[in-house]
Amino acid sequence: MNNLKIIGSEEWCVFETFGIPAIKARVDSGAKTSSIQANKIKIFFKDTEEWVRFHVNPIQDNRSINISCEAKVHAKRSVKSSMGISEERIVIKAPVSLGDNVFDIELTLANRDSMEFRMLLGREALNERYLVNSSANYLLAQYSKEDMDKKYAAFHKEKTGLKIAVLASNPELFSNKRIVESGRARGHEMVFLNVEQAYMKFDAKEPQIRYRGGNIIDQFDAIIPRIKPSVTFYACALLRQFDAMGTYCLNAADAITQSRDKLLATQLFAKNDLHIPITGFANSPLDTKDLIKMVNGAPLIIKLLESTQGKGVVLAETTKAAESVINAFKSVKTNILVQEYVKEANGQDIRCFVVNGKVVASMQRQAAKGEFRANIHQGGTASKIKITPEERKLAIKAAKILDLPVAGVDIIRSNKGPLLLEVNSSPGLEGIENATGLDIANIMIEAIEKKLKFKHQLV
Repeated sequence: MNNLKIIGSEEWCVFETFGIPAIKARVDSGAKTSSIQANKIKIFFKDTEEWVRFHVNPIQDNRSINISCEAKVHAKRSVKSSMGISEERIVIKAPVSLGDNVFDIELTLANRDSMEFRMLLGREALNERYLVNSSANYLLAQYSKEDMDKKYAAFHKEKTGLKIAVLASNPELFSNKRIVESGRARGHEMVFLNVEQAYMKFDAKEPQIRYRGGNIIDQFDAIIPRIKPSVTFYACALLRQFDAMGTYCLNAADAITQSRDKLLATQLFAKNDLHIPITGFANSPLDTKDLIKMVNGAPLIIKLLESTQGKGVVLAETTKAAESVINAFKSVKTNILVQEYVKEANGQDIRCFVVNGKVVASMQRQAAKGEFRANIHQGGTASKIKITPEERKLAIKAAKILDLPVAGVDIIRSNKGPLLLEVNSSPGLEGIENATGLDIANIMIEAIEKKLKFKHQLV
């Protein structure tokens, strides 16, 4: 015991075999086998031996650094996740450097994209080598951001691509960060533009957009709008100005405006024979009782026309409650939609992510206990789901009707078949990327490249 080294609950590991100069690991004596983040996992054969090719993103907040690795398959094991779900994982053996020590460990290849650490160091690697001081970190090596930049300098690609701006309000949001890092990974120059810090000059000969104290911004190839509802009007004016200056906008101003107007969108869906829950709209409180009857009575859903992420959506369980809520909204001159409640959906809905006329990913969202809204922002949980051809067709048609190249289409399953709930023109990436393991941000950048006929040179 006296010969054992002491390590902290977090340490840096090095895999020279794979060309990984540093990866942060959580030390977990509760787990038997160590694991490493891996995606694009493919089995292949060298002679008669089974090998595996996989990619590692060694830095949690930067998927632009992507290292391709190969190893001989050591074993395949059924592993139970923290959610209690069993899955078969590939196990490899590789030499790891931990401080001054180099030794072979077994590693399971796992999708750890949603985890804080890209690697987990299990007890088989610790046995007869280390004691763990759970109150300390990085006792064997300590790397600063500057150290990491140097170690990974060779992986940063030269900018040879497009100049793309993300037009949004918060650069720290998961979706905005993912889009920026995916664009950079493909060699593009990515810029974050804050909607509220840009302003416009209207002129037939020389229209301009200026930013933060007078800097003229007119050299963008494409704009990716990620617009929160409160700035829709101003942001769409900016998008129209960019369009007038010849910049491609992934989701145009008119398409976003249509999608944000829930009444107009609902009318367009009904006009184009898309199946939606029975929906009512009225101006006068005198019509409240008939409005409730029209959507098959209580329980029913009441939606503010400006609602988003499940906010401004109310379930009225009785006719009396429905009358009270509807009349309260009308007394403050707020526009609402009244919609039938689809009980058999059981608090579940499906989010289909549509890019350029294809459903590239889909997830099922389950409402939290005691909640009817399945939105992730309302505590809902997400899981990967295989959608039916009918649901796929409905999602694609809904995005097409609103003329949205990128859309989050929400559907529920009912006794009458799939019903369209709504279409989001700035769909979030966090829930669907974590649920499906797919790189949706990269697909969005590829859509811009295709539109602008940009030939991407992978290095």
